[in-house]
Amino acid sequence: MIPNNKPDGVSETEFANMRHNLNLLRSQIKSGTVDGKFLTKQVDNLVALFERLEVERKQRKNAARFEALYNVSRVIGSSLDLQTVLNQVMDAIIQLTGAERGFLMLRDDDGGLQVRAARNFDQKTIGSDEFKYSRTVANQVLDSGKPVVTTNAAEDPRFSGQASIIAQSLRSIMATPLRARGSVIGVVYVDSRALAGLFGEDDLAALDAFAAQAAVAIDNAILFNETDQQLAMRVNELTQLRRIDLQLNETLNADKAMLYTLEWACRLAEASGGYLGLLEGEPARLHVIHKHGDVENLDGSTFLDLRYPQVLEVIESSEAAYGEDGNAALLYVPVRREQIVIGMVILQRSGGQAFSDEQRDVVERVVARAAVAIENARLYAAVQSADRAKSEFVGIVAHDLKSPMTSILGYTDLTLLQGNLSDRQRQFLERIHNTVRRMEMLVSDLADISRIESGHFYMEEARVKVSDVLQALKDGMLPQINQRNHTYIEDLEPEMPDLLTDYFRLLQVLTNLVSNAVKYTHDNGMITLKLRQKGDRVEFTVSDTGIGLSKENILMLGTKFWRAEDDFTRAQSGTGLGFAITRSLIEQMGSRIKIESEVGKGSSFSFSVKVAPV
Repeated sequence: MIPNNKPDGVSETEFANMRHNLNLLRSQIKSGTVDGKFLTKQVDNLVALFERLEVERKQRKNAARFEALYNVSRVIGSSLDLQTVLNQVMDAIIQLTGAERGFLMLRDDDGGLQVRAARNFDQKTIGSDEFKYSRTVANQVLDSGKPVVTTNAAEDPRFSGQASIIAQSLRSIMATPLRARGSVIGVVYVDSRALAGLFGEDDLAALDAFAAQAAVAIDNAILFNETDQQLAMRVNELTQLRRIDLQLNETLNADKAMLYTLEWACRLAEASGGYLGLLEGEPARLHVIHKHGDVENLDGSTFLDLRYPQVLEVIESSEAAYGEDGNAALLYVPVRREQIVIGMVILQRSGGQAFSDEQRDVVERVVARAAVAIENARLYAAVQSADRAKSEFVGIVAHDLKSPMTSILGYTDLTLLQGNLSDRQRQFLERIHNTVRRMEMLVSDLADISRIESGHFYMEEARVKVSDVLQALKDGMLPQINQRNHTYIEDLEPEMPDLLTDYFRLLQVLTNLVSNAVKYTHDNGMITLKLRQKGDRVEFTVSDTGIGLSKENILMLGTKFWRAEDDFTRAQSGTGLGFAITRSLIEQMGSRIKIESEVGKGSSFSFSVKVAPV
């Protein structure tokens, strides 16, 4: 019996007539009474039917392909992850062609092909150890940019002699280029080792059409991947540069700044080692300051021009350059400050692999940042040196002035005591006496400042009774307080512990703060000294009802020789050094001075001192 299933595209009547005629022909064959004309007619009908069915089959196949192309084009455009896109394209190609295997290859940096996705008929990934295909066909498509199809590679004169065709018994092969932006970026390759004639020209046309869409999606994914990688590299570079900036900004030591610079340059350029040198002498020579990593130890010697001839070229051109030293690659990067070369970083990489332009660029950015820090550190060192010299000079001058001032004061006092002086003579002598006293105070302040700045100032801690300090303070300050008709109040807790501090320096701090309170408070004001124990420290607060300080003036306090500009302040005696000394002494005591002030209402100054152990 004829199976009771009707091919698509054949009417019910046609199918019934065909079944009837075939049954009739079968009966005639069995009975041996075959009608030749009837047989010929039925054969012709079958041939025509099969031709119609073949056309319809191709139409259905093409329709299915176009539908698949449409569906796949939507899918592959939905992702920008390169490997995801490659896998989607490969799956679609296997589905469209019915191939046994498929390989998607992209052009690598050397111009060859690299398999990036591989699938077999059931769309399972093919392992890299099974990447066996006709490289002859793939390379021909890559080089020519034209698709290739063969129905039986073993008998095709173009390929039959190729070792891969013979070894793998390849039959049907089809390959087409992937084009993007006018260039071939890869090849799509499918084959069948079992079936010949699996692919035809229409299959190749369909594959080529699909490859055109796939190439756009692949190229977009490649561009996105490259952009994403470049962005990630740039973010990483900026992160590293920020770390470098923070490290450089934390130091004003030129030596450390140069060492940090060299270490970071070696790290970011993947160098095996390097040198950092500064230009010295006339004519300028590169003097090695630091070395890092696996390089020859030059012990601070000067680079030999014959061995490193490009040093002079880089100094003259002020541009980075590449070089070689035996089997090592070299990178020369000038350290510039305001377009003037002040030094150089020389990096070395063993093994001969050259530095890339990207590595050169990042080292140049590191060095540009470091140049500012290095120059600032050098300037700071010069300022520090000058400041130390100034402090030493001030200390010497202060010491040398003490003896003549003591003599002047002594002779002035003796002259005043002898009597027989006119009023005008006495007035002159008293003016000399007062002036020398002010000079003596200034010299004393200068001597203290000099010792503090030069690091020769020391605190001699001992057990100190609070009552002893306060009594000495009153003895020294009451005449000045009474002269201005101020009220002086001591606000103490009943039991105050002994202190661990330098008696004379604590008295000096309190004297300065109370003296300032007296001077900068209008007559008939109030001066208060308050003491409170807070844990293992005693807090001292000197407050007044004086003229107060603006926020701007509070910031200026402690600046050497600075005094406020108002007339009342200028009318008071002072050197502009007292508060700077006071703040330094308080810091030596392990505390910080806290200032609270309001213009027209007064000020308070607080600090703390350690309690002596029981």
